[in-house]
Amino acid sequence: MYKQWSADLDSDAKLMWKQSESSLQPNGEKTSPISVILVSSGSRGNKLLFRYPFQKVSENTSTAASKQRSPYVLNTSGDSTEDQDGDSRFSDIILATILATKSDMCGKKFELKIDNVRFVGHPTLLQLPHSIQVSKSDPSPKRELPTMILFSVVFALRANADASVINCMHNLSRRIAIALQHEERRCQYLTREAKLMLAVQDEVTTMIENGTPQSPFRQILPKCKLARDLKEAYDSLCTTGVVRLHINNWLEVSFCLPHKIHRVGGKHIPPEALERSLKAIRPYHALLLLDSEKTLLAQLPLDCSPALVRLIKTCSAVKNLQQLAQDADLALLQVFQIAAHLVYWGKAIIIYPLCENNVYMLSPHANICIYSPLAEEFALQFPGHDLPSMLAKFSLPVSLSEFRNPLDAPVHEAQLIQMVVWMLQHRLLFQIHTYVYLLVPPTEEEPGLREEEPPLVARVTGRSLSTPSALSFGSPTSSDDMTLTSPSMENSSAELQTGGDSPLNKRMTETLLASLTEHERQAILRVPAAQNPEDLRLFARLLHYFRGHHHLEEIMYNENMRRSQLKTLFDKFRSVLVITNHEDPIISLFQSPPE
Repeated sequence: MYKQWSADLDSDAKLMWKQSESSLQPNGEKTSPISVILVSSGSRGNKLLFRYPFQKVSENTSTAASKQRSPYVLNTSGDSTEDQDGDSRFSDIILATILATKSDMCGKKFELKIDNVRFVGHPTLLQLPHSIQVSKSDPSPKRELPTMILFSVVFALRANADASVINCMHNLSRRIAIALQHEERRCQYLTREAKLMLAVQDEVTTMIENGTPQSPFRQILPKCKLARDLKEAYDSLCTTGVVRLHINNWLEVSFCLPHKIHRVGGKHIPPEALERSLKAIRPYHALLLLDSEKTLLAQLPLDCSPALVRLIKTCSAVKNLQQLAQDADLALLQVFQIAAHLVYWGKAIIIYPLCENNVYMLSPHANICIYSPLAEEFALQFPGHDLPSMLAKFSLPVSLSEFRNPLDAPVHEAQLIQMVVWMLQHRLLFQIHTYVYLLVPPTEEEPGLREEEPPLVARVTGRSLSTPSALSFGSPTSSDDMTLTSPSMENSSAELQTGGDSPLNKRMTETLLASLTEHERQAILRVPAAQNPEDLRLFARLLHYFRGHHHLEEIMYNENMRRSQLKTLFDKFRSVLVITNHEDPIISLFQSPPE
């Protein structure tokens, strides 16, 4: 009885999970295209060569019904054959007329909105119109008369599509057009494919007149390579967002729709926010690959950059970008560019390098269901461990050093790192950083009250490991060192080490404190640590970081300082400083959905 009840409960839980998962599926109506259309213009007039998806024609449809409405009209409501929400429908002739533009518009962005449909394309000129007249006057019977002047690959979108989606679709249309233009000039590839499409359409038209309703575009697919490429592009845009075509089995066209790739918590990351985040990455950040090295290398084209291959082979979750550039023997700027490329294509995300001082917490958007596919994948990846129990350890902010046990074997520590990396790859955890604010009390406090203030308590993150190639936390002493050096701050660090209560140092301190109000200056000078010129000078030099815009690790990098130095300074001036912990806005985009 108990076993039967337990089995029923498990099945009900799995069913509830599937239902909740289906209800959380992202709505891609505004990002997926309605249709892809290929039109041409030439000596035979404007032609609609191919369109996908084509409308299904019922076998029981009568000839009279076919004459009343074209069976190949564009369905603007999606893949369904039903006309939903009163969407407009266009016949093949109308589409060919409105989408085959004049020669003057070639090489430019084409955008046309009719009712609730928006057409986006990039008309491309194959030859000048007067070349047809010249060729017709040529009496040579051996020369084939050119028939096509221009063509365009057009994507039909919903009228309320975002401007970023429209720009992306135009970019894809332009890339396909450039590849087709190249192959047409090289071997008349587009002309051959167009003739094949028109021949099939003429054949199917004859069959329709005889009472057999068929779709010419369905008959074109198995016979025409270009039609299959356009269908593949459409299907990829509606599913993964990644398009990889080989036009004429020769030229590769690669494209990705970031709206489909970058999704967190069921929401897509706007390309503008992604671009801002990529521009804000720093050398102390790290690159976390979302796939294995073998998988990524297998997806690269044969003519890819050797620097990209070298970076993928060298990349590690415990290496910052500066160390990655040194190990891969690449310029730091080139590493930034390759990292941005991998992130844009959804192959990696930006994180802070893993170390024992990093503080992580369970993401509020993490899937904690026992029967989720992620739980099953985690169990297969790490036998003997279950995902819910592992996530429960991060229900509150916890540093990785708290998991460290000197009695455990090194293999256990390496496995913990692998599990944390896996959870970061699946957006189950997010990292918390320490920020400092200068907050002077509005009124003077009595010395007795100030002495009773509690000591500084804050969770802080650490630097990258001293031995980044190994999956280990490093020694406790090395975890407080700072390996990254900011060249622009070397002089200021040297001044700090020389010390001395010289008149020059006094004037520098007074200049740095001059940006504060008189009340703030007096409150700072009343702190006992301010009586020490060394501490006051260091506090004044770091004053511009105490506005909550720079976390602890960034201060350590810019000022070439140890963590212990900063923590000691914060503790000395705790009466005028407030410590807060939250995500890094630069990398939080890859861990939490934007509001």
